[in-house]
Amino acid sequence: HRHQELMNRDPVSAQLLEDVKNYLNITWDDDATDRKVRGLIAAGAAYLDLKRGAPADYDVDGLPRSLLMEYVHYGRDDALDVFEHNYQALLLSMRHDREVKEYASASIPSGE
Repeated sequence: HRHQELMNRDPVSAQLLEDVKNYLNITWDDDATDRKVRGLIAAGAAYLDLKRGAPADYDVDGLPRSLLMEYVHYGRDDALDVFEHNYQALLLSMRHDREVKEYASASIPSGE
């Protein structure tokens, strides 16, 4: 089980891990903290991808990344039970934004 757990966290880029730690004011380096944060990032990305309806790029600035930072913050504080309620409007906005962009790109005729 532990091997599978680590495999799921490996895709988290080193830069994203550092950015999230910086956001959380984690100024120290240790393996246990990094594993916990990586796990929260992986769980948050899976959750947000589900809410968004498609995978997002969390390495670039934008609403998905901002929500991921907050998801990890709530997770670290054992408050995930209130995350969705507190961010419901932004979660819906993230999904709506993706759907609008997909619709717009599908509506543009080829060659224009």
